[in-house]
Amino acid sequence: MMTPPVKSGPRYNNMINVDKVRVIDENGENIGVMYTNEAIEQAAEVGLDLVEVSPNADPPVCKFLDVGKYRYEAQKKANAARKTQKTQDIKEIKMRPNIDDHDYDVKMRNVHKFIENGDKVKVTLRFRGRELSHQQLGMDLLRRVQGDTDEIAKVEAYPRMEGRQMLMVLAPK
Repeated sequence: MMTPPVKSGPRYNNMINVDKVRVIDENGENIGVMYTNEAIEQAAEVGLDLVEVSPNADPPVCKFLDVGKYRYEAQKKANAARKTQKTQDIKEIKMRPNIDDHDYDVKMRNVHKFIENGDKVKVTLRFRGRELSHQQLGMDLLRRVQGDTDEIAKVEAYPRMEGRQMLMVLAPK
């Protein structure tokens, strides 16, 4: 025996499976509690559907609405919410252990800009050749980055080595 497909969205008309519901008419007036069949008939007389707007209430609250229009409005509202949502990206800043002061300042300006935009920043320090034997220089540089961003960012992942790279992740406070 196959089960019917599950409908998404609000229950309406004959899908409402409770005996009594609280009814609100098309003008927003509270009619009161009545039998579901009676409410469906009244909605049909007005040319609308009985739509369950608050299924968890006791008794459930139903309204005289046009189901298609109700679904369309709900979809539009969900799309608008999704559009205004800010996703947090991870931006990466790459440095070398023996970075010059001016280069460091430029990189730090970018770090500040990224954090103020609400993004996380992954600071990557790449070691090449003999630099690998001077990991303390890299650790000092990342501590300096941490100190310079103290007011606006917190360290999410403390400096750690991954192969020939030392990584640190900063997140906005």
